Amino acid sequence: MRLIFCITIIILFSFNIIAKEIGETEITTEDGIEVFQDEKYYLLKKNVKILSDNFNLNAKDVKIDFDKSLYDITELNAKGEVNFVSSKFGLNSISESLKFEVNIEKLRVSGKNSELITKDIKMYSDGLIEINNLSGDFKLEGPNSKLINETIFINAEKIDGIFSNIGDQKKISFLNVIDKKISYVKNNNTEMYAKKISFDNETSIIELIDDVVIIRNGEKIIGDYGTLDTKNNSYKIKSNNNTKVKVVIQNNE
Repeated sequence: MRLIFCITIIILFSFNIIAKEIGETEITTEDGIEVFQDEKYYLLKKNVKILSDNFNLNAKDVKIDFDKSLYDITELNAKGEVNFVSSKFGLNSISESLKFEVNIEKLRVSGKNSELITKDIKMYSDGLIEINNLSGDFKLEGPNSKLINETIFINAEKIDGIFSNIGDQKKISFLNVIDKKISYVKNNNTEMYAKKISFDNETSIIELIDDVVIIRNGEKIIGDYGTLDTKNNSYKIKSNNNTKVKVVIQNNE
């Protein structure tokens, strides 16, 4: 069953006078709302703005799946200049398209210059970014993918891993970084380059595979395989049968 409603555009010059009440969801759109009652979804067309207790969303077009009522939202799909802000879920994003699965708090954004910001982590990509707030899983894929927080900077084609909540902060407990050209990770005073870089918090080991370069404390070590123990502050570099490990020590005195 399809129902079509036309919504008139209302310009509020004094938005403080007409305010949204707690528990209400306010939706405005220039080209109406099309409701598919049996299929439990509706379409919002042209310059959509949604204000709710859980999130605010601006986009050109939005598809919303619902459960019991129009405001019982289970999934959002938005396209065109998407801006999503949620203080409840601790997620802010800017993208060309967005998919948000409300019940499992899974947000996926994609398109050029996509951004996904949490309290502790900033993620950027020209491909896609995905984070599951409940499981802690995250993924970035595509050109110019970057992950940044206070202690780490990562740049690679593909970045995926798991966040753990420690107190009120998100910490990386597992990490895979892959780039067919070269991945880059900077952690505190150490810079690392390799085609593949992985980290497991349980072992405190960072593993580097292929075209490995580690730069720290005036030293530059080059090889084919390396491990860095973040707990003991030590590292090892190995080479294959055809090359040797190269060490460059810079004298700053």
